[in-house]
Amino acid sequence: MRIIHLLVIGVLVFAAAYVYRIKMDSTDRTERVLRLRAQIRQERDAIAALHAEWAKLDSPQRLQGLVERHLPLKPLNANQYDQLKNLPDRPPSLVKPGDPDPIGSMLQTIEASTEAPTTTGSIPPQQQAQPQSEPQEAPQ
Repeated sequence: MRIIHLLVIGVLVFAAAYVYRIKMDSTDRTERVLRLRAQIRQERDAIAALHAEWAKLDSPQRLQGLVERHLPLKPLNANQYDQLKNLPDRPPSLVKPGDPDPIGSMLQTIEASTEAPTTTGSIPPQQQAQPQSEPQEAPQ
């Protein structure tokens, strides 16, 4: 009978320890959730402050004042617009029909020049082999 009592007491102690561990884990998790909620609240407050600052900086009255102070712009008048029929005639074409495309020929010239080896100013151009003559003395 004593063995059963000791066994039951041991099970009760083990159960109490297990329940205490579960309680401590849940307390830790609750504290962590509360810390995270506080952190989220702080971040939301910071975001709200940034939104308010952005709204202040993006205010049309403030921008209008900055434009008037820093840009030499004039107000737009409604009579500055015109109808399409009042546009000037198209300028005459400088390329006759059948002539090669001037832009295409420019592109071909550019491509040809990129294919050729280029030298920089730091490298002297190669001179053709000339017979070397004796150096002349400088007059004194």
